[in-house]
Amino acid sequence: MLNKLERKFGKYAIPHLIVYLIGGYALGYLLQIGGMITNVNFIRFMTLEPYYIIHGFQFWRLITWVMIPPSNGILFVLIMMLFYYQLGTVLEHTWGTFRFNVYMFGGIIATIIGAFVLYFIYGLIGIPHAVGIGNYFTTYYINMSIFLAFAVCYPDMEVRLYFLIPIKMKWMAVVYAVLVLIDAMNGGPGRGPGSGRGYGPGNGRPGSGPIARHKCAICGRTELTNPELEFRFCSKCNGNYEYCQDHLFTHTHVK
Repeated sequence: MLNKLERKFGKYAIPHLIVYLIGGYALGYLLQIGGMITNVNFIRFMTLEPYYIIHGFQFWRLITWVMIPPSNGILFVLIMMLFYYQLGTVLEHTWGTFRFNVYMFGGIIATIIGAFVLYFIYGLIGIPHAVGIGNYFTTYYINMSIFLAFAVCYPDMEVRLYFLIPIKMKWMAVVYAVLVLIDAMNGGPGRGPGSGRGYGPGNGRPGSGPIARHKCAICGRTELTNPELEFRFCSKCNGNYEYCQDHLFTHTHVK
């Protein structure tokens, strides 16, 4: 089937796709830094949030969520970009441009479908306007799939873990696969932009109202009292301190 599709649509494949994806990360990271400087949380307008896409016609969110970088320091982000550039380039040369495009866009489209499926599931269980599930959907598993695909293609290639420890890709893949499985069993990474971990909207219990899953440590507002707000954990605070969009970049870090 892929051979037939490639003969018909191969001319439309985007060469060096990984470069554009990493470039999107770079732009997202600059917006994140700009938000810290201007005290405007640009990232909250980029998440894959079905509620705002359907009710607010914010269709750009279907694309911009792919640009949100990991919530780590700039050194980690630069190393990650270089690492995945190398992996993506080799995979494209190994599979061909069209198949690499299918692999990457397949993961992106599947994630978008998953976001809307979860949104409608929340509607069926009594949360028709679920806001905040965009925290669940990041490029975490897409990046992981690039790594695992590379390990399958080149299992005996040796890399330097932390630039020091020599280890074969197949053993790194085993470790990462176990970590992904554990993460999935615990509810998935759900990493929110600029944060440690984010979570979905509150679930209702029989005979009671919905339980707030997000609460700002400064003002006490939740996603139930203020559904228009975005909530994030602060990666610079010691402990699980969560803040609303108005206080994420203005609070004093807990040390």
